Amino acid sequence: MKEYGSSVQKLVDYIMTIDEEEKRTKYAFLMVELMKQIHPNMKDSTQDYSKKLWDDLFIMSNFKLDVQAPFPPPSPESLGKAPRKVSYNQHNLKFKHYGRNVELLILRAIAEEKLEDKKILVAYIARLMKGFYVTWNKDSVDDSVIWQNIKDMSENLLGTIVDELSQEGLGHARVANNARNAYNAPEYPNSNNNNNRNNNNYRKNNFRSNNNNNRNNNFRKK
Repeated sequence: MKEYGSSVQKLVDYIMTIDEEEKRTKYAFLMVELMKQIHPNMKDSTQDYSKKLWDDLFIMSNFKLDVQAPFPPPSPESLGKAPRKVSYNQHNLKFKHYGRNVELLILRAIAEEKLEDKKILVAYIARLMKGFYVTWNKDSVDDSVIWQNIKDMSENLLGTIVDELSQEGLGHARVANNARNAYNAPEYPNSNNNNNRNNNNYRKNNFRSNNNNNRNNNFRKK
């Protein structure tokens, strides 16, 4: 094996010439410790690393080394065997550049019962898909293509919503603004931001009115 060099290979060949099994085993353990020192960056006390070193020793002996090793020798058939191919689940995506998560979002929009929330979901999905499309194709895309893709991916179950949004002439920017306004309503958690803004405005106005009152009182005293 090239990573250990010819000197290590000669030592392994010498160990195989030793007749006494006990002495041969002792030298094999010393050989493994030497192999650890050759690659100090790979030094590890885990069992897998130690097994790898013993496997390398058996491989360099052409699987003929007979010693009392802490691990069983590997089979010659495993040497050079190609790893098992890991299958990649494509989920039968209609449009791979949108990804699986967009299809899940569309299923979520289909399952939504509230009409207004369904519109909001479709609007955000369309905006997201347009971003993915531009990233994949590095070119601009007409909104009609995105709307049609949503119809195809939803098997036209969102067709009515898509037709309504497109007929109203809602561009993606306006759709996003309408969706943000809807999510800023009191029933949504992030409405606290609006409450904070209102409280801050109230404090500012109250502070200004107090300052004006103080100035009027000072003027009267003079």
